Amino acid sequence: ISAETTAGGERGLLGIATDGDNLYVNYTDLDGHTNIDAFTLDTDARPQDRHHLLLIEQPFGNHNGGGLAIGPDGHLYIGVGDGGLANDPLGAGQDARQLLGSLLRIDPTPGADSPYEIPADNPYADGVDGQPEIFAIGLRNPWRFSFDPITDDLWIADVGQNQWEEIDLLLGANGYGRGANLGWNLREGTTEFTGPRPEGNVDPVFEYPHAGSAPSGCSVSGGQVYRGLAIPELIGSYVFGDYCESSVWAISIVDGTVVFRDLEIEIRDLVGITADPDGELLALSLGGDIIRIVPG
Repeated sequence: ISAETTAGGERGLLGIATDGDNLYVNYTDLDGHTNIDAFTLDTDARPQDRHHLLLIEQPFGNHNGGGLAIGPDGHLYIGVGDGGLANDPLGAGQDARQLLGSLLRIDPTPGADSPYEIPADNPYADGVDGQPEIFAIGLRNPWRFSFDPITDDLWIADVGQNQWEEIDLLLGANGYGRGANLGWNLREGTTEFTGPRPEGNVDPVFEYPHAGSAPSGCSVSGGQVYRGLAIPELIGSYVFGDYCESSVWAISIVDGTVVFRDLEIEIRDLVGITADPDGELLALSLGGDIIRIVPG
């Protein structure tokens, strides 16, 4: 798809995921709009037939989100930002009639008459009060999100406006946050931004400021709950970082209290942390490097 997208700013190939049968891609086309496509995979995992699933028109050049993940339920989850500019001028975060500013959930059916189906328990599956694809609302620019492979908990790193970066935790035991409202643009983190707390609001499990007390930064880069074996003291911790600070951090929940840990790792242009098939951590740099995190 190199000829169909331009990498620059917050555009380009922004996410990939696979369910073993298909490779899903999330990219912005030459007009800047979000496309979700599926490539069927042969027995050697080589992409074959291509099927277009979804187009989301983007009003501005930033806040595209772009994350993809196969959930524990087998459905495809899609992270979509509020459309960009600043201050959510379209009011997308609190408007379930727009796909922008939301986490979507669909059941892809590449090659069928319809490119995807709507899971019956999506909160707006009937399309009456919101778009059927929406799973949760109130996001500004989710960068990135992931499921804990043990607990099924859903972790979302949502980039803030001018003051707060946030990490959201939606428990697998509660359906990964189906129907949740994560607050934007009424709230930035736990702070009022344009209005009072909305109905169904889920506060972030962790937030940090752009200035002042440590840790601080300006653009959260989401990560992964560590489930590897090489670093025992990190098992069960959510590992993430900040693009501006080039720092790698971890949080864990101990007896109901969030414990923060600075891992004292610096990675320039950090844009995400993921895991290999063994659960060991890989950090991604916008500079092009893939960096394995190993015991100190």
